Amino acid sequence: MSSFQKAAEITCLKMRDLFPETPLQKNEYLSNIYGANIYLKREDLSPVRSYKIRGAFNAMGKAIEAGETAQFVCASAGNHAQGFAYACQHFGVKGRIYMPVTTPQQKITKTASFGGKTIEIIMQGDYFDETLKAAIQYSNDTGAAMLPPFDHLDVIEGQASVGVEILNQLGTTPDMIITPVGGGGLSSGLVKYFDKKNVDFKFCEPEGGRSLYHALHAKKLVTLDYVDNFVDGAAVARIGNNNFKILKNQNIKNVLGIPEGRICTTITEMLNIEGIVLEPAGALAIDALKDIRDQITGKTIVCIASGGNFDFERLPDIKERALRFEGLKKYFILRMPQRPGALKDFLNLLGPDDDIARFEYLKKSARNFGSVLIGIESGSAIGFEELCKRMTENGFSYEDITNDDVLAQILI
Repeated sequence: MSSFQKAAEITCLKMRDLFPETPLQKNEYLSNIYGANIYLKREDLSPVRSYKIRGAFNAMGKAIEAGETAQFVCASAGNHAQGFAYACQHFGVKGRIYMPVTTPQQKITKTASFGGKTIEIIMQGDYFDETLKAAIQYSNDTGAAMLPPFDHLDVIEGQASVGVEILNQLGTTPDMIITPVGGGGLSSGLVKYFDKKNVDFKFCEPEGGRSLYHALHAKKLVTLDYVDNFVDGAAVARIGNNNFKILKNQNIKNVLGIPEGRICTTITEMLNIEGIVLEPAGALAIDALKDIRDQITGKTIVCIASGGNFDFERLPDIKERALRFEGLKKYFILRMPQRPGALKDFLNLLGPDDDIARFEYLKKSARNFGSVLIGIESGSAIGFEELCKRMTENGFSYEDITNDDVLAQILI
């Protein structure tokens, strides 16, 4: 046993003062679909509904034991802030949390409830980079220990406790662990803990934020020019330095890019069928099963359900993205003749499973044609192929803007 593995196991034991093991549950629904033994490591059932409490607890506890400080600071608008706050309350130390001013009130309230009187929340910066700079400046000015979300050896060791629990609960090493990747705290901790234990790993990143993939491809750390923040728990422009040192020898073929729209189908599927509430990052590992179906038959697979801090105000957007990804909802700019009966003619083109979800004139004038924004839901993707064919045959000009991000943001 390596010193890291032993340290992770000691850390895991200490965590029992804070919270019990999160469940490792065999999911019969997924197991039947994929012909494998699929287990979910339910980090969404931790006290702060994510694994982030582990790294914060370990890093904070070690700093206190070393007598380094009794005051801490972090910058976060999400799960790290909540884990940080919970740890401050547990240890009875002062903490300051910097959040962007755009942080939803729900996240601010939850973070405040976890930390109580031990924490102070400062709203600063329209963008996270500005928030982070403010936290670093505060650390430099006061000597408060800066506690990063992933790029810290003690944080990595804390996240490795997920692996300790998996091994204890399963009683043996799984054939494969599927884990989400953002900055690399969880993934590097798991890889280091299971070193030489013959476990296959699959690393899942949102397509709009593939920092590990690009770093492995370049064989060095890279900073992405653009990140789609929809999967906010895993969309990171640059993987951590310490994390990449551990992950740099991984096979790039095991780093999977997961489409944001497809993640939404998995969120709705797990909510509707299993009653499991997952945030986008928390659904990454489960969604990845769709890409490796032929590799897992008959095997024991552990998917890390990394978090369940889901704001239900996002549910309409999740459903919308899922329908669009599956090809069951489309938006068109339709050139509608300005004559009596034209709308009725168009409506007669709709199939029995087609439903109008949006209808809006974009321009009204005395011209012979007017532009209409129309959103249609259909029972199948084939239904749209048939509808488009009928529109063309009947002289209706249209443009499909479903996947035009610029127009969709403006009009939809």
